[in-house]
Amino acid sequence: MPAIPAWPPRSAPRLFVPGRLAAGARVTIEGSQAHYLAKVMRVGQGDAVVLCDDATGEWAARVVSVGKRDFALETFEKLREREQVPDFWLCPALLKKDRFDLVLEKATELGVRAIRPVITRRCVADKLKLERARSIMTEAAEQCARTALPQLSEPVKLAAVLANWPEERALFFADELGGDPAAQAFAAHAGPAALLTGPEGGFDDAERSAIRAHPAARAISLGPRILRGETAAIAATALWMATAGDWAA
Repeated sequence: MPAIPAWPPRSAPRLFVPGRLAAGARVTIEGSQAHYLAKVMRVGQGDAVVLCDDATGEWAARVVSVGKRDFALETFEKLREREQVPDFWLCPALLKKDRFDLVLEKATELGVRAIRPVITRRCVADKLKLERARSIMTEAAEQCARTALPQLSEPVKLAAVLANWPEERALFFADELGGDPAAQAFAAHAGPAALLTGPEGGFDDAERSAIRAHPAARAISLGPRILRGETAAIAATALWMATAGDWAA
């Protein structure tokens, strides 16, 4: 006897939607999300779509009607509660747009709780379009089946970051001049943590001294090679998830 197919199917598209979901909720999908359902996923009436609201969790929904530019969906079953991601912040110095886009995407996939961009003296950019950045993060969360979107902050100058740092949160500082081996430092730590990575040109001497002098800062080494800003942020985040995060769960 053939197996009964899983419902919703694993291939069902996933979308984050505004508002709080509940059983039997009616949801209208418009704009780029409607285009995605119609032209990319070829969704039709009766098909399944998985919805997330970044509040209650993940819901299975069915398409109840298809318009020229929108879809009407109805939720019918809760699939998962909103996940509890590790209490880990990524504090990357701003990079060129395409490189920072990669950091936003991969940090979301890797499971960071918050992304807090930092402005340093050698940053080539000092602004971030938050709406565009949130769109990149949302698409990454949909792709990797994440149910909790990372928090995203406005970029802040390094001096202000250090001055207002919460004392209970460890600040791991990826210093190209060296520090404790990252894997050992991460594995030995328990509690809230954050990772600070630098811009294309690295931190200057005054910034490095200020960071190292901060009581919450712990300088770490990411190996014998000098990594690009985006590589350092992504690699160190992956290492933290493997040693102190939720990869072993």
